[in-house]
Amino acid sequence: PAFAIAATLSLLYTPVSLELANIIDDSGVFSVVSQDSSQYIQNILTTCGLTFSILVGQTFYFMYQQTEAIYLALFEEVTAAKALLEQVSLVSQGREDLNTRIITAIRRYVQEDLRQLQEDPAELLSSRPMDDPLESIMYLTSVGEPSVVYESVRALRQARAKRLGALQRKLPEIQMILLWSLAGVVLSTFPLLGAGVQTIGGMGILNVQSVYLSFIVFGVSL
Repeated sequence: PAFAIAATLSLLYTPVSLELANIIDDSGVFSVVSQDSSQYIQNILTTCGLTFSILVGQTFYFMYQQTEAIYLALFEEVTAAKALLEQVSLVSQGREDLNTRIITAIRRYVQEDLRQLQEDPAELLSSRPMDDPLESIMYLTSVGEPSVVYESVRALRQARAKRLGALQRKLPEIQMILLWSLAGVVLSTFPLLGAGVQTIGGMGILNVQSVYLSFIVFGVSL
């Protein structure tokens, strides 16, 4: 997607700049924009670019930490699930009906919980006990008192809690909106500058700037 967006904007840059020049159609404005003698556009670009770079750094830091926490939690949960599978296989050895029901419960857990990385963690936590596959495993393997499977199920639930905690949104949605808004402001200055500098360099300078813009857009979209 990043490459497609960069290529599209690179192709649109020259016609958009020329259309903007036709809309402005003022030699005085062209002189100010092309030379930026007042540094008005430069100051706007510097301020927005600095704010954008600060927000990008913070966002990357938080997202990197969250991704690392998710992977660590998944590895721990998969390890606990494999240990539970091995244990219940031994417990239900020779009892085909019980083994089938336990394996079905573990399959439900993997498909409906472990693999649901896009679901809201709060919704997964709010599921009823009767809909919890781990609760079904505890019921099938316990008679009167908790069985040896209890510790494995407990460890798996702790690992599940870490995964759901890691999946919880860490950044407010307004930060992403502000980030993309600043990126749009920074990139929107290029057609305006292109409309001014084309009076000096012609189409050649617009073609060069379109290549520069494509690299910047590719980095922002990536």
